Amino acid sequence: MPKDFTKVPNLDKFDIAILKCLQEDARATNVEIAEKVNLSPSPCLRRIRNLERSGIIRGYTADIDRKEVGLGLTVFVEFKVVHHSRENSEAQQKALLAIPEIVSCFLISGTADFLAEVVVEDLAAYERLLTDTLLTLPNVSDIRSNFAIRSIKTHGPLKLPEGR
Repeated sequence: MPKDFTKVPNLDKFDIAILKCLQEDARATNVEIAEKVNLSPSPCLRRIRNLERSGIIRGYTADIDRKEVGLGLTVFVEFKVVHHSRENSEAQQKALLAIPEIVSCFLISGTADFLAEVVVEDLAAYERLLTDTLLTLPNVSDIRSNFAIRSIKTHGPLKLPEGR
């Protein structure tokens, strides 16, 4: 069940409006954001800093066109592990975090245990990653690869609830 932001302390309609503005344009100035959310700049900046300190805003990144930098292949890789235990899961997570080609990764339920989004140059690069790295991961019993044909939407904004 989605978390009800109206029950999170200190997250009101101004905070939600600020978050929406930052999702649209993280490079907007404090003055621009303050104007959009109907606050003066000082309280707006204080709220942004509080959202950063609380961990709600985890950081700011550039949305880079993968193909334009030579990363033309996205693969969704399912990993099934053997001998389910906390130690094996932690070892698998640590190993997956160390692979730079994995841009996102999830512990999931269903037929697989982990789902990773892998971004590489091309099929030959994925084959090297698969044979040299992924197939050598600890406790892996099965790997399934699903290749993206075309990206429809990546890094979309979160649909935030209305603040209180």
